[in-house]
Amino acid sequence: MHTKFQPAGFSSAIETLMSDTRPRTEDHFAEIPLDFRVVQEAVKRNHHRTPFLLLDPDLIRTKLQRFRAAMPKVYLYYAVKANSHPAVLGLMAAEHIGFEIASIGELDALLELGVPAHEIHYNNPIKSRDYLEYAARAGVRWYIVDGVDELRKVIGVKRDAKLCLRIETQNLGSDWPLTGKFGATLTETSDIIDEARKLRADLAGVAFHVGSQCRNLENWRIGIENAKLAFSMMRKRGLEPRLLNIGGGYPVRYLKPIPSIERIGATVTSAVADLSPDVRVMAEPGRFLVSDCAWLVSRVIGTATRRGTRWVYLDTGVYHGLMESIEGLEYAMRTERSGAEIPCTLAGPTCDSFDVVARDKMLPQDLREGDYVYFPNAGAYTLGYSTEFNGFPRPDTVVMQHA
Repeated sequence: MHTKFQPAGFSSAIETLMSDTRPRTEDHFAEIPLDFRVVQEAVKRNHHRTPFLLLDPDLIRTKLQRFRAAMPKVYLYYAVKANSHPAVLGLMAAEHIGFEIASIGELDALLELGVPAHEIHYNNPIKSRDYLEYAARAGVRWYIVDGVDELRKVIGVKRDAKLCLRIETQNLGSDWPLTGKFGATLTETSDIIDEARKLRADLAGVAFHVGSQCRNLENWRIGIENAKLAFSMMRKRGLEPRLLNIGGGYPVRYLKPIPSIERIGATVTSAVADLSPDVRVMAEPGRFLVSDCAWLVSRVIGTATRRGTRWVYLDTGVYHGLMESIEGLEYAMRTERSGAEIPCTLAGPTCDSFDVVARDKMLPQDLREGDYVYFPNAGAYTLGYSTEFNGFPRPDTVVMQHA
């Protein structure tokens, strides 16, 4: 039987409420996006080959300030996978943000910036032995595990590693649930704790992830309650937990309503209020910090009418920055045309029929070859997901300079 973490004493009424994934609080915070007119002026001034990201570092600072204000006692560790451009990583380092990595490629990028290895958390639950050995030689101390085999592997490579146990938790109301691939069940958690005690490993903390683009406030509360249960199990076996990692998943506003970071912060603050002061609480924001700092700028390379449907082809697509569109993410779009809008199919430049960004997207009927199509809120994962499939280039990044 597959046992899931769940706080004791749940009533059926609460369970029914929890299964309702409709957002009960919306983010009405006055965002400070990069103004479209500023984007247009920058495009005209740079004459840069499309596609490219136009990135404003000041907007990242604004999001950092907002996150810190919402959760002042939570330590921030930026999820490098969200956007690993040197300008982004350098800004995070300058702002004294910690870092969470998933590979040695990300580790190398941080080491090149002078980030101390002992301040980096290697939080991919399953790591190759070669990568572990490399990270250990570099001086990385913190590693996540979610199984007995991985615990043995990490301890076999680095005997004095500091370990954090990733547990399974509810992902209801998240656009991309992460349960299943990662996270230990209650029974598995007990086995991992027993093995850690047997090996005298420093199992020092508990981590969870509520799912990407989480719109259900209760996921954080349940995750923290589950972590407390794991802490209790650890203490009963003589271990001393001193870290709670509440992960990522903090949503940004695309086209769906989301709970504000202020409401999430209030939920987290209330849930951790009874933790021992010896327990450090950390979070791994990624998308929240960088998504709305950049616009993806593309151009129309051709149009066609197929079976009565208008097709618009761009020089960027699924393989070159917009991979999340096939996973259900709906991007907002802007153009400089003012014609009547009609349903269109938006496609990328490759010869692969899979390369379709959106169907039935309302776009100006006079949109034509050479026109710009702009995607706001494109600072997260656009670069990380991009490839050179079919020989088409990845998006470049143009960083805005402020006097």
